[in-house]
Amino acid sequence: MFSYRVDGKQRWESCRTIDEARRAKAARSTDIERGEFEPRSRVTLHEYAREWVERYQGRGRRGFREGTRADYRRQIEQYICRYFPARLRLTEITPSKIAGFIAWLCDEQAQKRLLSDATVRNIMAPLRACLTTAVREGLIRSNPARDVDLPHRPTVEDMEDDEAKAMSRDELAEMLALVPNQWHLFFWFLAATGVRISEAIALQWRHLALDAPVPHVKVRRALVKGRMGPPKSRYGRREIPLDPLLATALDGHHKATEWPGDEDPVFPAANGSPLMPNNVFRRVLQPAREAADLPWVGFHAFRHTCASILFAEGRNAVQVQRWLGHHSAAFTLATYVHLLDGDLGEPLAILQKGGHDAELAG
Repeated sequence: MFSYRVDGKQRWESCRTIDEARRAKAARSTDIERGEFEPRSRVTLHEYAREWVERYQGRGRRGFREGTRADYRRQIEQYICRYFPARLRLTEITPSKIAGFIAWLCDEQAQKRLLSDATVRNIMAPLRACLTTAVREGLIRSNPARDVDLPHRPTVEDMEDDEAKAMSRDELAEMLALVPNQWHLFFWFLAATGVRISEAIALQWRHLALDAPVPHVKVRRALVKGRMGPPKSRYGRREIPLDPLLATALDGHHKATEWPGDEDPVFPAANGSPLMPNNVFRRVLQPAREAADLPWVGFHAFRHTCASILFAEGRNAVQVQRWLGHHSAAFTLATYVHLLDGDLGEPLAILQKGGHDAELAG
Protein backbone atom coordinates (compact mmCIF):
# COMPACT_ATOMS: atom_id res chain seq x y z
CA MET A 1 0.00 0.00 0.00
CA PHE A 2 1.10 3.57 -0.62
CA SER A 3 -0.56 6.93 -0.25
CA TYR A 4 -0.40 10.35 -1.89
CA ARG A 5 -2.37 13.61 -1.65
CA VAL A 6 -4.43 15.30 -4.35
CA ASP A 7 -6.05 18.66 -3.56
CA GLY A 8 -5.43 18.07 0.12
CA LYS A 9 -7.14 14.65 0.09
CA GLN A 10 -5.24 11.51 0.87
CA ARG A 11 -5.58 8.60 -1.54
CA TRP A 12 -4.48 5.01 -1.16
CA GLU A 13 -3.45 2.42 -3.72
CA SER A 14 -2.10 -1.11 -3.45
CA CYS A 15 0.50 -3.04 -5.45
CA ARG A 16 1.79 -6.59 -5.37
CA THR A 17 5.39 -5.69 -4.52
CA ILE A 18 7.27 -2.88 -2.81
CA ASP A 19 9.09 -2.04 -6.05
CA GLU A 20 5.79 -1.69 -7.93
CA ALA A 21 4.42 0.52 -5.13
CA ARG A 22 7.49 2.76 -5.27
CA ARG A 23 7.24 3.15 -9.05
CA ALA A 24 3.49 3.80 -8.88
CA LYS A 25 3.88 6.41 -6.14
CA ALA A 26 6.61 8.18 -8.14
CA ALA A 27 4.35 8.20 -11.20
CA ARG A 28 1.42 9.64 -9.22
CA SER A 29 3.67 12.34 -7.74
CA THR A 30 4.93 13.29 -11.20
CA ASP A 31 1.38 13.49 -12.58
CA ILE A 32 0.26 15.65 -9.67
CA GLU A 33 3.23 18.03 -10.03
CA ARG A 34 2.56 18.41 -13.76
CA GLY A 35 -1.16 18.87 -13.21
CA GLU A 36 -1.82 15.75 -15.29
CA PHE A 37 -3.49 13.64 -12.63
CA GLU A 38 -7.18 13.05 -13.28
CA PRO A 39 -9.68 11.37 -10.95
CA ARG A 40 -10.91 9.36 -13.94
CA SER A 41 -7.65 7.40 -13.78
CA ARG A 42 -9.24 5.51 -10.90
CA VAL A 43 -11.44 3.64 -13.42
CA THR A 44 -10.88 -0.11 -13.49
CA LEU A 45 -9.76 -2.12 -16.51
CA HIS A 46 -13.00 -4.14 -16.48
CA GLU A 47 -15.18 -1.01 -16.51
CA TYR A 48 -13.19 0.76 -19.16
CA ALA A 49 -12.73 -2.24 -21.49
CA ARG A 50 -16.45 -3.07 -21.49
CA GLU A 51 -17.39 0.55 -22.16
CA TRP A 52 -14.62 1.04 -24.73
CA VAL A 53 -15.52 -1.96 -26.91
CA GLU A 54 -19.04 -0.60 -27.48
CA ARG A 55 -17.85 2.74 -28.84
CA TYR A 56 -14.54 1.87 -30.49
CA GLN A 57 -14.49 2.68 -34.22
CA GLY A 58 -11.00 1.54 -35.17
CA ARG A 59 -8.18 3.69 -36.47
CA GLY A 60 -8.12 2.87 -40.17
CA ARG A 61 -10.15 4.18 -43.09
CA ARG A 62 -12.09 0.94 -43.30
CA GLY A 63 -13.67 1.55 -39.91
CA PHE A 64 -14.47 -1.21 -37.46
CA ARG A 65 -16.53 -4.24 -38.41
CA GLU A 66 -19.30 -5.39 -36.09
CA GLY A 67 -18.01 -8.96 -36.42
CA THR A 68 -14.66 -7.81 -35.06
CA ARG A 69 -16.44 -5.99 -32.22
CA ALA A 70 -18.18 -9.25 -31.30
CA ASP A 71 -14.80 -11.03 -31.30
CA TYR A 72 -13.34 -8.29 -29.08
CA ARG A 73 -16.25 -8.60 -26.62
CA ARG A 74 -15.73 -12.35 -26.36
CA GLN A 75 -11.97 -12.00 -25.86
CA ILE A 76 -12.44 -9.33 -23.21
CA GLU A 77 -14.87 -11.46 -21.21
CA GLN A 78 -13.30 -14.87 -21.77
CA TYR A 79 -9.66 -13.92 -21.23
CA ILE A 80 -8.95 -10.32 -20.17
CA CYS A 81 -11.63 -9.99 -17.47
CA ARG A 82 -11.05 -13.58 -16.35
CA TYR A 83 -7.36 -12.97 -15.68
CA PHE A 84 -7.14 -9.42 -14.39
CA PRO A 85 -8.81 -8.67 -11.01
CA ALA A 86 -12.07 -6.75 -11.16
CA ARG A 87 -10.65 -3.95 -8.95
CA LEU A 88 -7.49 -3.47 -11.02
CA ARG A 89 -7.32 0.13 -12.17
CA LEU A 90 -5.98 1.22 -15.53
CA THR A 91 -3.22 3.10 -13.74
CA GLU A 92 -2.11 -0.09 -11.98
CA ILE A 93 -1.45 -2.06 -15.17
CA THR A 94 2.26 -2.52 -15.75
CA PRO A 95 4.30 -4.28 -18.47
CA SER A 96 5.04 -7.04 -15.96
CA LYS A 97 1.29 -7.61 -15.44
CA ILE A 98 0.82 -7.79 -19.23
CA ALA A 99 3.70 -10.28 -19.46
CA GLY A 100 2.01 -12.39 -16.78
CA PHE A 101 -1.20 -12.32 -18.79
CA ILE A 102 0.61 -13.55 -21.91
CA ALA A 103 2.27 -16.34 -19.92
CA TRP A 104 -1.16 -17.36 -18.62
CA LEU A 105 -2.52 -17.49 -22.17
CA CYS A 106 0.37 -19.75 -23.19
CA ASP A 107 -0.20 -22.12 -20.24
CA GLU A 108 -1.93 -25.17 -21.69
CA GLN A 109 -3.17 -26.34 -18.29
CA ALA A 110 -4.67 -22.94 -17.43
CA GLN A 111 -6.52 -22.77 -20.76
CA LYS A 112 -7.44 -26.48 -20.85
CA ARG A 113 -6.04 -26.48 -24.38
CA LEU A 114 -3.08 -25.16 -26.35
CA LEU A 115 -3.65 -21.65 -27.69
CA SER A 116 -1.65 -21.00 -30.86
CA ASP A 117 0.60 -17.96 -31.15
CA ALA A 118 -1.89 -16.47 -33.62
CA THR A 119 -4.71 -16.89 -31.07
CA VAL A 120 -2.61 -15.19 -28.38
CA ARG A 121 -1.96 -12.28 -30.74
CA ASN A 122 -5.68 -12.02 -31.50
CA ILE A 123 -6.51 -11.90 -27.78
CA MET A 124 -3.90 -9.20 -27.22
CA ALA A 125 -5.33 -7.03 -30.01
CA PRO A 126 -8.32 -5.62 -28.05
CA LEU A 127 -6.21 -5.13 -24.92
CA ARG A 128 -3.59 -3.14 -26.82
CA ALA A 129 -6.20 -1.09 -28.66
CA CYS A 130 -8.12 -0.44 -25.45
CA LEU A 131 -5.03 0.81 -23.61
CA THR A 132 -3.96 2.90 -26.62
CA THR A 133 -7.33 4.67 -26.47
CA ALA A 134 -6.88 5.18 -22.72
CA VAL A 135 -3.56 6.94 -23.42
CA ARG A 136 -5.15 9.24 -26.02
CA GLU A 137 -7.95 10.07 -23.55
CA GLY A 138 -5.46 10.97 -20.83
CA LEU A 139 -6.36 8.15 -18.45
CA ILE A 140 -2.86 6.63 -18.44
CA ARG A 141 0.49 8.05 -19.48
CA SER A 142 1.71 5.16 -21.62
CA ASN A 143 0.49 1.86 -23.00
CA PRO A 144 1.99 -0.97 -20.89
CA ALA A 145 1.12 -3.50 -23.63
CA ARG A 146 2.91 -1.66 -26.41
CA ASP A 147 6.37 -3.23 -26.26
CA VAL A 148 5.72 -6.57 -24.58
CA ASP A 149 7.05 -9.66 -26.32
CA LEU A 150 4.51 -11.98 -27.89
CA PRO A 151 5.27 -15.70 -28.10
CA HIS A 152 6.81 -17.30 -31.15
CA ARG A 153 6.77 -20.99 -30.37
CA PRO A 154 7.79 -23.44 -33.07
CA THR A 155 4.90 -25.12 -34.85
CA VAL A 156 4.94 -28.74 -35.91
CA GLU A 157 6.12 -27.64 -39.35
CA ASP A 158 8.83 -25.39 -37.90
CA MET A 159 10.17 -28.38 -36.00
CA GLU A 160 10.74 -30.40 -39.17
CA ASP A 161 14.30 -30.95 -40.40
CA ASP A 162 15.42 -28.41 -43.00
CA GLU A 163 16.53 -31.27 -45.24
CA ALA A 164 13.75 -33.38 -46.69
CA LYS A 165 13.79 -36.87 -45.24
CA ALA A 166 11.53 -39.58 -46.58
CA MET A 167 10.36 -42.86 -45.13
CA SER A 168 10.93 -46.12 -46.93
CA ARG A 169 7.83 -48.03 -48.01
CA ASP A 170 8.32 -50.39 -45.07
CA GLU A 171 8.64 -47.50 -42.62
CA LEU A 172 5.54 -45.88 -44.05
CA ALA A 173 3.59 -49.14 -43.73
CA GLU A 174 4.71 -49.44 -40.11
CA MET A 175 3.64 -45.89 -39.29
CA LEU A 176 0.22 -46.44 -40.88
CA ALA A 177 -0.17 -49.63 -38.88
CA LEU A 178 0.72 -47.90 -35.59
CA VAL A 179 -1.61 -44.90 -35.75
CA PRO A 180 -5.09 -45.53 -34.28
CA ASN A 181 -7.61 -46.92 -36.76
CA GLN A 182 -9.61 -43.70 -36.91
CA TRP A 183 -6.46 -41.86 -38.07
CA HIS A 184 -5.30 -44.39 -40.68
CA LEU A 185 -7.11 -42.70 -43.58
CA PHE A 186 -5.80 -39.26 -42.63
CA PHE A 187 -2.13 -40.29 -42.73
CA TRP A 188 -2.68 -42.51 -45.78
CA PHE A 189 -4.10 -39.41 -47.50
CA LEU A 190 -1.06 -37.32 -46.48
CA ALA A 191 1.36 -39.87 -47.94
CA ALA A 192 -0.64 -40.52 -51.13
CA THR A 193 -1.22 -36.86 -52.02
CA GLY A 194 1.79 -35.11 -50.49
CA VAL A 195 -0.40 -32.22 -49.32
CA ARG A 196 0.87 -30.04 -46.52
CA ILE A 197 -0.70 -30.50 -43.09
CA SER A 198 -2.09 -26.95 -43.40
CA GLU A 199 -3.83 -27.99 -46.64
CA ALA A 200 -5.13 -31.32 -45.32
CA ILE A 201 -6.93 -29.83 -42.31
CA ALA A 202 -8.51 -27.13 -44.51
CA LEU A 203 -9.88 -29.68 -46.97
CA GLN A 204 -13.67 -29.68 -47.37
CA TRP A 205 -15.90 -32.29 -49.01
CA ARG A 206 -16.59 -29.96 -51.93
CA HIS A 207 -12.89 -30.21 -52.81
CA LEU A 208 -13.06 -33.95 -53.48
CA ALA A 209 -14.12 -35.25 -56.90
CA LEU A 210 -14.56 -38.92 -56.03
CA ASP A 211 -16.98 -39.76 -58.88
CA ALA A 212 -14.91 -38.15 -61.63
CA PRO A 213 -13.41 -40.36 -64.39
CA VAL A 214 -10.09 -39.72 -62.66
CA PRO A 215 -10.80 -39.15 -58.93
CA HIS A 216 -8.89 -36.16 -57.61
CA VAL A 217 -8.61 -33.64 -54.81
CA LYS A 218 -8.69 -29.90 -55.43
CA VAL A 219 -6.33 -27.99 -53.14
CA ARG A 220 -8.01 -24.62 -52.67
CA ARG A 221 -7.53 -23.71 -48.99
CA ALA A 222 -4.91 -23.84 -46.27
CA LEU A 223 -4.44 -22.79 -42.67
CA VAL A 224 -2.22 -19.72 -43.08
CA LYS A 225 -1.08 -17.84 -39.95
CA GLY A 226 -3.94 -19.22 -37.91
CA ARG A 227 -6.65 -18.43 -40.47
CA MET A 228 -8.30 -20.43 -43.22
CA GLY A 229 -7.70 -18.95 -46.64
CA PRO A 230 -6.24 -19.56 -50.09
CA PRO A 231 -2.84 -21.27 -50.33
CA LYS A 232 0.18 -19.05 -49.78
CA SER A 233 0.86 -18.78 -53.52
CA ARG A 234 -0.98 -19.47 -56.78
CA TYR A 235 1.18 -22.57 -57.24
CA GLY A 236 -0.46 -24.13 -54.20
CA ARG A 237 -3.80 -24.14 -56.02
CA ARG A 238 -3.72 -27.51 -57.80
CA GLU A 239 -5.48 -30.80 -58.48
CA ILE A 240 -3.96 -34.10 -57.35
CA PRO A 241 -5.11 -37.48 -58.73
CA LEU A 242 -6.32 -40.06 -56.23
CA ASP A 243 -5.68 -43.78 -56.33
CA PRO A 244 -9.02 -45.61 -56.84
CA LEU A 245 -8.51 -47.55 -53.59
CA LEU A 246 -8.01 -44.30 -51.65
CA ALA A 247 -10.99 -42.70 -53.42
CA THR A 248 -13.17 -45.65 -52.36
CA ALA A 249 -11.99 -45.32 -48.75
CA LEU A 250 -12.75 -41.58 -48.79
CA ASP A 251 -16.21 -42.26 -50.19
CA GLY A 252 -16.89 -44.71 -47.37
CA HIS A 253 -15.65 -42.12 -44.86
CA HIS A 254 -18.01 -39.55 -46.40
CA LYS A 255 -21.01 -41.85 -45.98
CA ALA A 256 -20.14 -42.66 -42.37
CA THR A 257 -19.18 -39.20 -41.06
CA GLU A 258 -21.45 -37.00 -38.95
CA TRP A 259 -20.22 -34.02 -40.96
CA PRO A 260 -20.96 -34.75 -44.67
CA GLY A 261 -21.81 -31.20 -45.80
CA ASP A 262 -19.98 -29.65 -48.73
CA GLU A 263 -18.27 -27.12 -46.45
CA ASP A 264 -17.60 -29.54 -43.59
CA PRO A 265 -13.98 -30.62 -43.11
CA VAL A 266 -13.06 -34.00 -44.58
CA PHE A 267 -11.01 -34.74 -41.47
CA PRO A 268 -12.84 -33.00 -38.58
CA ALA A 269 -12.21 -32.86 -34.87
CA ALA A 270 -14.72 -34.54 -32.55
CA ASN A 271 -16.97 -31.46 -32.62
CA GLY A 272 -16.88 -31.09 -36.40
CA SER A 273 -14.43 -28.18 -36.45
CA PRO A 274 -11.08 -28.27 -38.31
CA LEU A 275 -8.24 -30.15 -36.66
CA MET A 276 -5.48 -28.40 -34.70
CA PRO A 277 -2.09 -29.58 -36.10
CA ASN A 278 -0.30 -29.39 -32.76
CA ASN A 279 -2.96 -31.54 -31.09
CA VAL A 280 -2.78 -34.20 -33.82
CA PHE A 281 0.99 -34.21 -33.59
CA ARG A 282 1.05 -34.59 -29.80
CA ARG A 283 -1.80 -37.08 -29.44
CA VAL A 284 -1.40 -39.22 -32.56
CA LEU A 285 1.80 -38.79 -34.55
CA GLN A 286 4.27 -38.52 -31.68
CA PRO A 287 3.19 -41.77 -29.95
CA ALA A 288 3.22 -43.64 -33.29
CA ARG A 289 6.69 -42.48 -34.30
CA GLU A 290 8.05 -43.36 -30.87
CA ALA A 291 6.56 -46.85 -31.15
CA ALA A 292 8.10 -47.21 -34.62
CA ASP A 293 11.47 -45.88 -33.39
CA LEU A 294 11.32 -43.16 -36.05
CA PRO A 295 11.72 -40.02 -33.92
CA TRP A 296 12.43 -37.80 -36.94
CA VAL A 297 9.05 -38.42 -38.61
CA GLY A 298 6.81 -35.37 -38.69
CA PHE A 299 3.94 -34.31 -40.92
CA HIS A 300 6.37 -33.19 -43.63
CA ALA A 301 7.91 -36.66 -43.74
CA PHE A 302 4.70 -37.93 -45.37
CA ARG A 303 5.02 -35.18 -48.00
CA HIS A 304 8.68 -36.06 -48.59
CA THR A 305 7.80 -39.75 -48.83
CA CYS A 306 5.24 -38.95 -51.50
CA ALA A 307 7.87 -37.01 -53.48
CA SER A 308 10.36 -39.86 -53.13
CA ILE A 309 7.85 -42.42 -54.45
CA LEU A 310 6.89 -40.15 -57.35
CA PHE A 311 10.51 -39.86 -58.43
CA ALA A 312 11.06 -43.59 -57.92
CA GLU A 313 8.15 -44.28 -60.26
CA GLY A 314 9.74 -42.21 -63.00
CA ARG A 315 7.83 -38.91 -62.67
CA ASN A 316 9.84 -35.94 -63.89
CA ALA A 317 10.63 -32.77 -61.93
CA VAL A 318 7.84 -30.73 -63.53
CA GLN A 319 5.24 -33.35 -62.64
CA VAL A 320 6.43 -33.54 -59.03
CA GLN A 321 6.57 -29.73 -58.82
CA ARG A 322 2.95 -29.40 -59.89
CA TRP A 323 1.87 -32.31 -57.69
CA LEU A 324 3.40 -30.72 -54.57
CA GLY A 325 2.52 -27.12 -55.43
CA HIS A 326 6.07 -25.75 -55.63
CA HIS A 327 6.79 -22.51 -57.49
CA SER A 328 9.38 -24.07 -59.81
CA ALA A 329 10.80 -27.41 -60.90
CA ALA A 330 14.26 -26.11 -59.97
CA PHE A 331 13.13 -25.67 -56.37
CA THR A 332 11.69 -29.19 -56.37
CA LEU A 333 14.96 -30.65 -57.62
CA ALA A 334 17.01 -28.61 -55.14
CA THR A 335 14.79 -29.82 -52.30
CA TYR A 336 14.70 -33.49 -53.22
CA VAL A 337 17.91 -34.09 -55.18
CA HIS A 338 19.41 -36.03 -52.26
CA LEU A 339 16.48 -38.46 -52.46
CA LEU A 340 17.25 -39.37 -56.05
CA ASP A 341 19.40 -42.27 -57.15
CA GLY A 342 22.97 -40.96 -57.41
CA ASP A 343 24.24 -43.92 -59.44
CA LEU A 344 25.29 -42.84 -62.94
CA GLY A 345 23.85 -46.06 -64.35
CA GLU A 346 24.93 -47.81 -67.54
CA PRO A 347 27.28 -46.20 -70.10
CA LEU A 348 25.53 -44.07 -72.70
CA ALA A 349 25.77 -45.73 -76.12
CA ILE A 350 25.55 -43.01 -78.75
CA LEU A 351 26.82 -45.03 -81.70
CA GLN A 352 25.84 -48.62 -82.42
CA LYS A 353 28.22 -51.34 -83.46
CA GLY A 354 28.32 -52.26 -87.18
CA GLY A 355 27.15 -50.35 -90.23
CA HIS A 356 27.41 -46.62 -90.68
CA ASP A 357 27.73 -45.91 -86.96
CA ALA A 358 30.86 -48.11 -86.77
CA GLU A 359 32.43 -46.25 -89.70
CA LEU A 360 31.82 -42.93 -87.93
CA ALA A 361 33.36 -44.31 -84.81
CA GLY A 362 36.45 -45.36 -86.79
